[in-house]
Amino acid sequence: MIIRISTEGQYRVSSAHLDTLSDIDEKIIAAVANDKRDEYETLFNELIETVRNNGQPLDPEELLESAIVLPPPDTSFDEAKKLFVGDGVIPTDL
Repeated sequence: MIIRISTEGQYRVSSAHLDTLSDIDEKIIAAVANDKRDEYETLFNELIETVRNNGQPLDPEELLESAIVLPPPDTSFDEAKKLFVGDGVIPTDL
């Protein structure tokens, strides 16, 4: 599947990592809901690093439709309050 990290680029990531990404997403939702800033930062960095470490970067000239679009790596806690609600940023229907 193709995952875009906003402001950074696209990565080809095996769908075998979807459960891990979903678990982190759920933990981020809980951290944001419970106003745990430090926990959010740790988990959000883990989410981004999971994609970077397990994905193959696509050539910037190659634009494919992204199954998942993650916010930029510098997303603040206040911005996260608007993004990591409900189902979060990882779709459950992939």
